[in-house]
Amino acid sequence: MILLVSGESAAARAAAHAQDDDLTAVIEITDVAPVSVPHRIRGRAWLAGWLTPVRGDDRAACAALLAERQPVGELLGMQESLDAPHAGRPAWMMLRLEVGEISVDDLWGAEHVDPDDLAAAEPDPMVAHESELLQHLHAAHGDRLGELGGLLGAREARGMSAVPLSLDRLGLRVRFMGGPAGSFDARFDFPEPVADICGLRRAMHSLFSAAAH
Repeated sequence: MILLVSGESAAARAAAHAQDDDLTAVIEITDVAPVSVPHRIRGRAWLAGWLTPVRGDDRAACAALLAERQPVGELLGMQESLDAPHAGRPAWMMLRLEVGEISVDDLWGAEHVDPDDLAAAEPDPMVAHESELLQHLHAAHGDRLGELGGLLGAREARGMSAVPLSLDRLGLRVRFMGGPAGSFDARFDFPEPVADICGLRRAMHSLFSAAAH
């Protein structure tokens, strides 16, 4: 894993003085729901491993990889921005994290993830649009989200407010709140996985139609 950090950061200072790969590090990632809701944190992940600076000929290749996966303006196309000194240190530093262990605790439960599985995984096609789509559903279709409670069978959701909590290619998760028994989350699976926005529109239409009938 390649990281781009400020040359003034604690990670950059520690890595600059580390010997070989003896600097252990843990990255904690927090996933926060884009729509305001109680208990808004949807999950956390911890990646533990060994941190080293990217040096020599590897710098250009790693900068190109970062620019391809996650462009950051023109920064990664400007070698001088990576090398320019700032208070005696480069303004930016690239670090390599060799991941040895991954733990995830999210809406699906807690488990360990094999680093090779993470490296081989592809991003969910909805990830780039999820925040905008959930905010739109909450602002413009709150009443229709509430109607999805009719698909829950014996579970009582009548009169509860419904807030969209997460969205991926396989389905939508909604939090129902304000009932006598408190709040709960419900997962609504799509008829089939969606690959793009057009597929998502069809999937949402199918959900709302099923709830209406």
